[in-house]
Amino acid sequence: MGLSAAAIKASLDALAKNDTDLANEISRIGYPEPRIRDRGYMTMLRTIVGQQVSVAAAASMWNKLEAELGEGFTPACLLSRDFDTLRACGLSRQKQGYARSLCELVQTGEVNFDDLPGDDEEAIAELIKVKGIGRWSAEIYLLFAEGRGDMWPAGDLAVQEGVKRLLKLNERPDEKGLRQIGERWRPHRGAMAIWVWHFYANPAL
Repeated sequence: MGLSAAAIKASLDALAKNDTDLANEISRIGYPEPRIRDRGYMTMLRTIVGQQVSVAAAASMWNKLEAELGEGFTPACLLSRDFDTLRACGLSRQKQGYARSLCELVQTGEVNFDDLPGDDEEAIAELIKVKGIGRWSAEIYLLFAEGRGDMWPAGDLAVQEGVKRLLKLNERPDEKGLRQIGERWRPHRGAMAIWVWHFYANPAL
């Protein structure tokens, strides 16, 4: 379960107490809507399916997968299908490799979505065992599906650009630079990331 609207507001209000510019911008564009995803391997599988394709293409592939495997299908169910069957659902060779990696790790218990480590860095390390899942995808999962309040997806281009505009920087910070900047917003970086997306999407409000 991701961060609730109340949790996001409480975190942003705590940050705004000591940041007049942030307080003014929150007053101008308001608070963001929560971004919530279901906890579990299916959410990560949907991330894999959606990589580097349009939203419409990802939805089409997912619908075909569910038609073939059944709604709420298990990792074992996907692993039982051959290449051509999954290819008919739209999954490329690369996507199939990533999907099988995820399902195999879940089936063997090497990645347990019901009991990820409480330490954020350890949880990220567990999730990136999955082929095709990098730090950004792991951070997004932990923020949207588990509601971990200090997730800071510094590799996200929209967050980078939003922070550049918010802080009136001359250049967009890279991932390393944004991690350093984000230290000022601990332990509320998750809510701040969600708000920065909101800020980035509403420049003219």
